[in-house]
Amino acid sequence: MSLLAEKVGPIERVESIVVSLPLVRPFETSFGVKREKTALLLKISSEGLVGWGECIASPDPYYSYETIQTARHLIKDFLLPLLGNSPSIGELLDSFRRVRGHPMAKAAVENALLDLIARRRGVPLHALFGAEKRRIPAGVSFGIQKDTAGLLELVAWAVGKKFHKIKVKIKKGKDLEILEAVRSRFPHINLMADANADYSLDDLPLFREMDHYRLLMIEQPLSYDDLYHHALLQRELATPICLDESVTSFDSAATAIAMGSCRIINIKQGRVGGLIESSRIAEYSLERGIGVWSGSVIETGIGRTFNMHLQTLPGFVFAGDNSGTVRAFEEDITEPMPVLGDDGCVEIPEGAGIGVRVLEERVARYCIFREESYRGMR
Repeated sequence: MSLLAEKVGPIERVESIVVSLPLVRPFETSFGVKREKTALLLKISSEGLVGWGECIASPDPYYSYETIQTARHLIKDFLLPLLGNSPSIGELLDSFRRVRGHPMAKAAVENALLDLIARRRGVPLHALFGAEKRRIPAGVSFGIQKDTAGLLELVAWAVGKKFHKIKVKIKKGKDLEILEAVRSRFPHINLMADANADYSLDDLPLFREMDHYRLLMIEQPLSYDDLYHHALLQRELATPICLDESVTSFDSAATAIAMGSCRIINIKQGRVGGLIESSRIAEYSLERGIGVWSGSVIETGIGRTFNMHLQTLPGFVFAGDNSGTVRAFEEDITEPMPVLGDDGCVEIPEGAGIGVRVLEERVARYCIFREESYRGMR
């Protein structure tokens, strides 16, 4: 049976849960500093089974216009009511198109349903897409540090752990000096820079300087909604541009590829509307020679495991930001935790669905909001 033909119901109950987990260390980007991860979770119950999803929206609208508050509203008042007739996944996604935008809210619902369907079938999530289990090359992302010496210590640790890709955050005023220091100390690592849309095309001379550091890629250097100027910038650089915030759907990915706005795409499944849209983008990119990888917004173990299953698909040629391997949280809400192997890879958890067990007692411990968002058939 086609995945899109799978029935989603009967759905008995959906709960929206907001948790706040302390981070082991603050994480700074051009958007600001995070000291905790606040996440919106969905728990969908059906015939004795539970599917979990995680919305990657933040409390603030700095990475995306979507926030936890807007996602809760869209999910409860517009998306979940469409479950009533127990449509297929394909029919449900078609009905979602009436709601313009809000891919993060849509992804949370879709992914929870896919987890439920996989558990119902008794298969791992990636099997729904015809993918086979494999070890996932792990990358690591470091926020902007107080000093370069501190960053070099972190990079040295990552090199010792054999991470396949090391990403450092940059922003105006904290860029070339950082890249020079890391590349000089570690000349052979797969190093990339993530600008989080902090620059403009006026900074072209600075980006030409970055060409000297043999970066794997420069991620999202220009505005979050810009494709045109990214295309102009890419023509001037030897270093591949990777788009993140600018790609929010299959259509925007196809447009970016056609315009030459990038040579790499970071597919955050929660940013583009879910796993099914992500799989379409990955296939389309592969056919056109565009490399893809899976980024992270420091998800809990729920969202992180969705990302790991996504990376089993063809086309994911760069290591993802599998942040769980660096113990982002003092205590996560799932088990087992992924273990970084001696080869710098992580293993997808065994079992049906996403393969991890959600620890309800920890969810309760870190919960700051909980409501029943939908009650359907019993």
